[in-house]
Amino acid sequence: VVTRDDVEESLKAVFQFVKDKEQLLQDLRSQIEETKKIIAEKQRERDYWLEYKNVGSKIHSEKISSLEKDIAEVKCELERTEEYYREAMKVVREENQKLFDRHMKLLSEEALKNAVGYLDKHCRREIEENEWLKEEVKIYRKAHTDLEASVQLLEEENTSLVAKLIDIKLQHLRV
Repeated sequence: VVTRDDVEESLKAVFQFVKDKEQLLQDLRSQIEETKKIIAEKQRERDYWLEYKNVGSKIHSEKISSLEKDIAEVKCELERTEEYYREAMKVVREENQKLFDRHMKLLSEEALKNAVGYLDKHCRREIEENEWLKEEVKIYRKAHTDLEASVQLLEEENTSLVAKLIDIKLQHLRV
């Protein structure tokens, strides 16, 4: 014997079962829709990368090779520029050193003149005589080296004449 409560309970169970199945079906439909969206998105991404592989990668590889060539040219130009500036800096340093040396020489001469200007007449006279003596010593040294050279030439000439004279005497002794 089935009572009305049993039937109601059975209908409620069936109704709940159908409701659960409908909910499950609805969840599955929403999952399918989400999966379709994901698939469509992945398909678009795949199409993009296939197109890139077929067309875009070639363009980018050309751009990359072009940029690599540009980088190599810039490096070469940089090296040449660096060498140019290194040489220019070396020349400027040498010129600055020459100018500095010349300036220091002029300053020392000017300082000497100023120092001499502050000395009394007796000290100035001694300095002038000292300068004159230095010039005289230079002249005498030059004359001395000239005389030494001429003495050496005369000695060589005398040595050759004595050697000839000895040779002549030896010939006369043999005769």
